[in-house]
Amino acid sequence: MKAIHVVVMGVAGCGKSAVGRRLAAALGLPLIEGDDFHPSANKLKMQQGIALNDDDRLGWLQSLATELAGHSCGAVLSCSALKSAYRDILRRPFAATGPGLKFIYLDIDEAESLRRVAKRAGHFYPPSLVASQFETLQDPSLEPGVLVLDGAAPKPDVDAAALTWVRAMHCA
Repeated sequence: MKAIHVVVMGVAGCGKSAVGRRLAAALGLPLIEGDDFHPSANKLKMQQGIALNDDDRLGWLQSLATELAGHSCGAVLSCSALKSAYRDILRRPFAATGPGLKFIYLDIDEAESLRRVAKRAGHFYPPSLVASQFETLQDPSLEPGVLVLDGAAPKPDVDAAALTWVRAMHCA
């Protein structure tokens, strides 16, 4: 059986943690919550309303790539993966093996992201940074191994589409 490695990605508030959790459970795989791997300096910057830059994200992304690759039987990662270069860092450990890393991009608009982030109590990521996510985002829809889903669609529809696609990719 081929290992399944998939990243559920998108801007803040798109639902990547929730979709990732449900997808991991349906596949019987561990979930790697990307936010748990941010160093305290990154979390502090975000709490202060300072957007992370490429240098801030580099070590975090490398840690996530190592953690994901370390799950030889597969895993689901929730991670913003906003830029193509960030996705490439995550892909590197999988470049020489099997079908490679897959991405599920939960696409939402800025107003929906802002609404959702504003509702999250106690999260380190403030609504004031939502605009910076959209400024950083590079649309992954034309990259190989990427499924784009409407992050504002009903949860059961998003979950079913994600699971069907991952299973189809896994069997291909």
